[in-house]
Amino acid sequence: MKLYISSDMEGVAGVCAWEQVDARTPHPEYALYREYYTHEVRAAIEGARELGPAEMLVNDSHGPMRNLLFDLLPPDIRVLFGNRKPYSMVQDADSTFDGAFFIGYHGAIGDANAVLCHTYTPSVIHNVHVNGVRCSEATLNAALLGHHGIPLLLVTGDRTTVEGVQRQMPWVEGVIVKESIGTFSADSISPAAAQRAIAAGARRALERRDEMGTFVFEPPIAMEIDLAKVEQADLVEMIPGFERTGARSVRFICDDYPTTFKAFVATFRLGATA
Repeated sequence: MKLYISSDMEGVAGVCAWEQVDARTPHPEYALYREYYTHEVRAAIEGARELGPAEMLVNDSHGPMRNLLFDLLPPDIRVLFGNRKPYSMVQDADSTFDGAFFIGYHGAIGDANAVLCHTYTPSVIHNVHVNGVRCSEATLNAALLGHHGIPLLLVTGDRTTVEGVQRQMPWVEGVIVKESIGTFSADSISPAAAQRAIAAGARRALERRDEMGTFVFEPPIAMEIDLAKVEQADLVEMIPGFERTGARSVRFICDDYPTTFKAFVATFRLGATA
């Protein structure tokens, strides 16, 4: 069995402030929370390995995407680092994988009671819908996995995030490590308790793998994005395939989801330059 792990940081136990997860202007807490983050990923790996996956690939998917402490992970694990990946949080996921975990995920921008909720780049992306479905990062990423036939098996994070994923993908095993109290506070279990719960969740997810489905968007795939600023829409509408639908909104229609996903990545990267 081959397993793909996409890991984020806002959904880690105890996280409730940007300073705890910001590698660019590191606060003293960042060093501590990147260690907790690494241990949650390791817990998912170790829990899964009790059921025997032979190969795993971890994609460090938070911020600059070089947060995991490599020497705290099992020595045979491969990790994708760096934030200029064409497929971002799900880079190199393909049909060779038998399942995927989303560790430390967070809610979509605009979610109530979801710690540090946003959708990729909050200074650019105000909202995104695909085929009428409001999308979080988990939704967008799971659809790319689904395109390759990979079922999402496990998601961990706050209650709003986990239950939101399960409403869209009811088969997914969830591990709730904290209850959000608005955007900047949480009632969290301890790091050690979170690691135990994630390891157990990974085992349950693999035990139930035959029950799992895949999440896909059927063509034609219509992606509608509300941007944060008018000047961002000015730039994005110049990308071939996009049409302007409002002062801050654009639409992209395509039959191929990987192309749609890369168009989304181009949107938030180009929009950030406006």
